[in-house]
Amino acid sequence: MPSALEHTHDSQLLVLVASGRQDALAEVFRRYSGAVHGLARRLVTDATLAEEVTQEVFLRIWKAPERFDPSRGSLRSYLLAQCHGRSIDLVRSESARRRREEREGARQPPEPPSTVEQEVLGEAQASDVRAALDGLPDGERRPIELAYFGGHTYREVAEMLGEPEGTIKSRIRKGLSRMRADLHTVHGGGS
Repeated sequence: MPSALEHTHDSQLLVLVASGRQDALAEVFRRYSGAVHGLARRLVTDATLAEEVTQEVFLRIWKAPERFDPSRGSLRSYLLAQCHGRSIDLVRSESARRRREEREGARQPPEPPSTVEQEVLGEAQASDVRAALDGLPDGERRPIELAYFGGHTYREVAEMLGEPEGTIKSRIRKGLSRMRADLHTVHGGGS
């Protein structure tokens, strides 16, 4: 279905966006989201991150449409430049985070040799943890398994389960809290 603003010039659309017209932003999105998302996808290579970049570019134009200066180029060029900058920032940030995690992992002291008693205790604790994990609802158990036993990041777990990252973090936090309470009870800390 064609938009009522389909033939409106980009600079006029931005005037309408500045006045709070959501239909004007929707028209800008209709025109340019494909190009913006395509560039983001090529630069960040992760579909979820590319969606975040695309959303942020259009959110920025909604919040600050006056930043676009038609005398400096087209709206398409402006949006693609915003996408490029945000994508590069995100790639650098993710790269720095990975290097930080690798450095922290390398600093972990090696585990001391274990005794038979420690191994037996460890097995019993592992069994208690597994029982506490098995007692969780699937919506909390599955993200914990993927994150803590599968070694995946929250973002990867969110993508694997098709859920927002914030929802996954919340479910993991809630599940770990339940497990802590269950383990506290099992080990004599509760009534």
